[in-house]
Amino acid sequence: MTRGFLMLFRFSVLLQMLLYSRSCEGETGSILGRDLPWPYRCHCLLLMKQALNSCSPVGPACLLLCLALAACNGDKQTPAAAADSRTALRREGNLVVVPSQSPVLAQLKLAQATQEQVQTLISAPANIEAEPEKMVKITPPVAGRLVHLHRQLGDPVKVGEALITMDSSDISVARADNAKAQSALLLARQEFDRQKLLFDAEIAARKDYEAAQQALAAASADARAATDRLAQLGADVQASSRGSYVIKSPISGRVVEMAGSQGGYWNDVNASVMTVADLSKVWLSASVPERDLAHVDVGQQAHIALTAYPDLKLEGRVQYVGEIVDAATRSVKVRVAVDNRAGRLRPGMFARVSFDGPGRDALMVPTTALLQGNVSSRVFVDKGRTDKGARFEPRDVQVGVQQDGKVEIRSGLAAGERIVVNGGVLLQ
Repeated sequence: MTRGFLMLFRFSVLLQMLLYSRSCEGETGSILGRDLPWPYRCHCLLLMKQALNSCSPVGPACLLLCLALAACNGDKQTPAAAADSRTALRREGNLVVVPSQSPVLAQLKLAQATQEQVQTLISAPANIEAEPEKMVKITPPVAGRLVHLHRQLGDPVKVGEALITMDSSDISVARADNAKAQSALLLARQEFDRQKLLFDAEIAARKDYEAAQQALAAASADARAATDRLAQLGADVQASSRGSYVIKSPISGRVVEMAGSQGGYWNDVNASVMTVADLSKVWLSASVPERDLAHVDVGQQAHIALTAYPDLKLEGRVQYVGEIVDAATRSVKVRVAVDNRAGRLRPGMFARVSFDGPGRDALMVPTTALLQGNVSSRVFVDKGRTDKGARFEPRDVQVGVQQDGKVEIRSGLAAGERIVVNGGVLLQ
């Protein structure tokens, strides 16, 4: 009797646990289900084993009663589950169906794909260059010692200002030759004047007069050559020091390169001591493909993007279109003048330039309509409504240029079709 009472008590506990499992989330209860905490599951298994092995008829009877109660109304759904089934998205072939009661429908915004005029862009790689006439390499024409460097790297320079003072033996020789030539010219002119007086007075012979005339012409030529030599070297004829030589800046600008050092000896007449450049305006040299050459003209506006300044957008004007097509690249050099008074552009920088091409008609949709798939872009096309709800077709498209928040659709969509422009991600 005691043993039977104990079994009844245990199975009452089992019944309570079964009812607990049935109450969890509206699902069918199971002794072994995941909705029952694991300590209770273990205890239930133990009770089941004891009931089946019990010699008393009370154990198997109670077990059957508990299982019957647990299975009662097992397939009945809760009101929340029924509501979810009425609003859940479903598929009909390739279409996505949104029930009329679904809250997703209110979050979808539709618009038509329209034909619009778009401006095509011609893009080409480019690099920044200094104006050739405003970038001067200061190269001494003679060897000598760099006595004084009047400007250092980065210093501003005005045209005619002294840059370098040198001491050169070549300059000394040139000045000496000039002095000799000037003295010889003076003597030849004096002798010519004397012979002319004598010839006019019929005292001197004609041949003496003509010899003095020829000597004067030769001395004048030698003096002129000596002076031109000093002028070619840029040396001051009246310098107090014979070997002193001052190199002056031919342009206004800034010292952008420095190779020499004060006090050093410079003997390479083909190498520059420093470089002076005016970079207030620079050139952008672009390689425009031959196929786009018809759409690029002098005076045309150019849009410039720099690798060094991704957020900086510059404008310029085409100044020159090359006359020769590069046989290797099938491109033409196009030069664009760019204002650089801010000093951000440096020769050698990489850039990309684009020119406004001819306008054309294109099928455009808002960029928000595009959804990125595994290998392509996708839009959802409105296929109308039925009693079952709104239907949408996922469709892969090929895109083109972007302009003013819209993107070109090159294939996969027709003008006038309505597409989802907001909330399309809810249909995936």
